[in-house]
Amino acid sequence: MIAHGLDVFDRTVHKTYGWLADLSRALGVDDRQVAYRALRATLHALRDRLTVEEVAQLGAQLPMLVRGFYYEGWDPTAKPLKLRHKDEFVAYIASEFTNGEVDPERAARAVFGLLAQRISAGEIKDVKHVLPAEVRQLWP
Repeated sequence: MIAHGLDVFDRTVHKTYGWLADLSRALGVDDRQVAYRALRATLHALRDRLTVEEVAQLGAQLPMLVRGFYYEGWDPTAKPLKLRHKDEFVAYIASEFTNGEVDPERAARAVFGLLAQRISAGEIKDVKHVLPAEVRQLWP
């Protein structure tokens, strides 16, 4: 790990790069920027579909840098959004991609797989519990 002066920042950058490397492999892409956009778009769709309490509980388990873009632009008023169907959820993810570099459903499945590996099983169970059945089908 490269030391930039503050261990807490070095650790979160290192962890975040690990998340992006794992996600790149799951997506079959060799581009951290694409992996970042897939992670960000899917986390935003998930965040906006969860209750405020679940947003905070999931956010607490994310690496600090990931947590920053998870909360980026979040307005908890009028949440959760009523994305009841898988197609609505996937379309919400697609709206954050500008050039279609990755299939949004594939992105959702890959990010949910990553979260299932990196977040406690209890928290994943809680998150899935508040999602509609069609959206839960995207989880591994």
